[in-house]
Amino acid sequence: MTRRDWGLIVALAVLWGSAFILIEIGLRSVPPNTLVFARMALAVPPLLLLMRMRGATLPRDGKSWAMLSVLGILNVVLPFILFYWGMTQISTGLASILNATTPLWGVVAAHFLTRDEKATPARIIGVLFGVAGIAVMIGVEALSGMTSGLFAQIACLIATLCYALASIYARKFGASGMAPLSIATGQVLTSAIIMLPIALISDAPWALPLPGASFWLATGAIAVFSTSLAYYLYFQLLESAGASNSLLVTFLIPIVAVVLGAAFLGERFSVNQGAGVVLIAVGLALLDGRVLRRGGQSA
Repeated sequence: MTRRDWGLIVALAVLWGSAFILIEIGLRSVPPNTLVFARMALAVPPLLLLMRMRGATLPRDGKSWAMLSVLGILNVVLPFILFYWGMTQISTGLASILNATTPLWGVVAAHFLTRDEKATPARIIGVLFGVAGIAVMIGVEALSGMTSGLFAQIACLIATLCYALASIYARKFGASGMAPLSIATGQVLTSAIIMLPIALISDAPWALPLPGASFWLATGAIAVFSTSLAYYLYFQLLESAGASNSLLVTFLIPIVAVVLGAAFLGERFSVNQGAGVVLIAVGLALLDGRVLRRGGQSA
């Protein structure tokens, strides 16, 4: 991957890593499906404005919108419903561990569903190092939660599988000529439309108490930064780095959570977290492959 690709991965890790805290704030005020719809609906206007500024357009043919709807279901609707519900049952730390299995699914899915992203021993070992780093960084306390909330954990794992499948499916847009900004906007728009009846039927949001300022600030931040901007960057990354490489961002998300916790909540950076960062770095290096190639050349 190029330096630009790694820059996009770091930016996405910051945007999506901070979303975990904001989602937790949002779930204190509204049910999961309502929060998913609110996030998607509030993310549409910034994307449309960005499209206008960049001179981009949405597709007008039915086939493109059908593809965007499938992408929205795989990358937003299903995983968000499952993850948001799961986070009402398990801790944020445990959810981040489960989220880190996404690259593992991605390597496996890309191996079977693509011709040019076959798994190699180094990539498989790199994924395992990354997952081990996440587990070590979060610590034994979070892992002890694996004995409870079984259905919530299964839901989160299915969600990560959806993310992996979505990254594979999104490769279809490369031949369509659709710009990353148009894909991001179309995905968010179709997701908001799909989530509206789901939220209305499951949550009856009109009967809920009016959320306070903390909800709107948190949800607005998720919508603008962790959704509108993040998806725009994600589809650029997917276009240049491929499906399995794009999923590496999930390894960095817990690191962002640790840094934010230390900066804003006064949390201590523990030895476990430091060891986890080292394991994650090794995993990323193996998945990137350049260290191994340089080692082979020098030998």
